[in-house]
Amino acid sequence: MEEREKVVCLAKLAEQAERYDDMVEFVKQLARMDVDMSAEERHLFSVGFKNTIGTKRASWRIICSLEQKLTSGDQAGVMIDAYKKKVEDELRKVCNEVLSIIAIHCLPLANSGENVVFFYKMKGDYYRYLAEFSTGTEKKAAADQSLMAYQHAVVVASSELSPAHQIRLGLALKFSVFFYEIMNSHERACQVAKQAFDEALTEINSAGEGVYKDSTIMMQLLKDNLALWTSELTGGEASKDDDIDMEG
Repeated sequence: MEEREKVVCLAKLAEQAERYDDMVEFVKQLARMDVDMSAEERHLFSVGFKNTIGTKRASWRIICSLEQKLTSGDQAGVMIDAYKKKVEDELRKVCNEVLSIIAIHCLPLANSGENVVFFYKMKGDYYRYLAEFSTGTEKKAAADQSLMAYQHAVVVASSELSPAHQIRLGLALKFSVFFYEIMNSHERACQVAKQAFDEALTEINSAGEGVYKDSTIMMQLLKDNLALWTSELTGGEASKDDDIDMEG
């Protein structure tokens, strides 16, 4: 068994065992082999880090929620603030590591449109995660980098991937969340999500049912977000809930 195949097998085993720290180490080994990743390898790379960063992002949001419930001058606030900074340091470390790997080992080796879009989208995601908890100039810098990465991915996706392609839809989902959560531009978020949904629906209807079955989850997430955001814009009862996962 070749080293690349062995690492992939170990990463899949770690995923099945829900040993995500181990999985991350295996996919880092894979990336540092400097190969143009297959769809399966891309998936493993993304999932390993997604579980690691997802847990820390959820922790940060819970801590922020607890912090908001404290009264001014509460002694517990000092401890919560210190703990929040610890979690933020962990988030920053993971994000910077992923961004470094993408820049050095993934994008330079990406030869297909799918891989280029996938890794620029992922670059946008991890700069967005940095922008979530950063403040001041650090937040602006992360938001700017996230925007540029998403925009580059959109340009490539528009020419290389069909409107109903799962990766293109995933990009639209993440880009719309970026506008909603980071830029606080709710109308733009709706425009991005609606355009992607409408274009994909037209493509699916012309291609026939079942051709794009893997895209249905992304379509549903876009539809759910649109319903929530449109209701807010029109003064409906729906409102943003910190517990709602807009990304799937």
